[in-house]
Amino acid sequence: MNIKFKIKNFKTAKRIFFILLIISLFTLVLTGCKEQPEEKENSDYYYSFTDALGNTVNLKNKPQRVVSLVGSYAETWILAGGELSGVTSDVVSERNLDLPSETKIVGTIKDPNLEEIIALSPDFVLLSTDIESHVKISETLKKPNIPFAFFKVEHFEDYLDMLDVCTDITGNKELYEKNGLAVKKQIDDILKKIDKNNNLQILLIRAFSSGAKAKDDDNMACKILNDLGTVNIASKHKSLLEDLSMEEIILEDPDYIFVVTMGNSEQALKTLKDGIEKNPAWNKLSAVKNDRYIVLPKELFHYKPNAKWGESYEYIAKILYPDEFK
Repeated sequence: MNIKFKIKNFKTAKRIFFILLIISLFTLVLTGCKEQPEEKENSDYYYSFTDALGNTVNLKNKPQRVVSLVGSYAETWILAGGELSGVTSDVVSERNLDLPSETKIVGTIKDPNLEEIIALSPDFVLLSTDIESHVKISETLKKPNIPFAFFKVEHFEDYLDMLDVCTDITGNKELYEKNGLAVKKQIDDILKKIDKNNNLQILLIRAFSSGAKAKDDDNMACKILNDLGTVNIASKHKSLLEDLSMEEIILEDPDYIFVVTMGNSEQALKTLKDGIEKNPAWNKLSAVKNDRYIVLPKELFHYKPNAKWGESYEYIAKILYPDEFK
């Protein structure tokens, strides 16, 4: 009886061992099946990311012939250590970038020349989500499998995200530290010095040759002003975004009025002078009487300042908080 009992136990243990072995092998197979596609995907591409429109961008190789259809994006790519085969004319007219003579101009930011872009045989094209012609061009780029990516840069955080991706692609992460994180520290240091409870009231006007409108929180300069503790009267009076009503401006009587010009600056300021500034009530505004009616430099507050974003914050901080930023 004793021998039979041992044999029975041995058979049971053996059966349990084989069952456990089969379960273990089955688990390993399942785990392997789950991991395999990820490993294969990673080995297929040099770099993958999701762009501003939610598209997955897969780069098979490190780009060598890059075309940027936005001047500020071209500058960001250069700040990331990249080189450019083609750019739009705003790189010269707005940014005055010193580019190699072989870099081709492929039209304007709003009307890029598709034939000239294709002729450069690009392996990566930088596009803007805000420009309709760029969306149309992307459909054409899909056919010959030319990689492209949409970016949207309105505020400093957007620039930092784009620079992060670009330095990943170029492999120059030290430039993310230099041209991104160092700028962030500069901004953070400025914001530490201010009293955000001052609640200074401001009005930001964008002036152009045919008119002028107040701008709200989606604007780059407005975001900087908000971060520096101001209250934009246009956020309380949305009608100012369409029509600069003197009644509402008088009602709020902002502490500061800032102007950013678009297009021909001289003509834009003349339009303001011939328009709203002719109103007799204009000179009675506190901002005007106290010399707080200020035209901001276009390169820091209309064009995306990129690595100079910290200078934009400092420029406004010195105006609003002169004692803290002597």
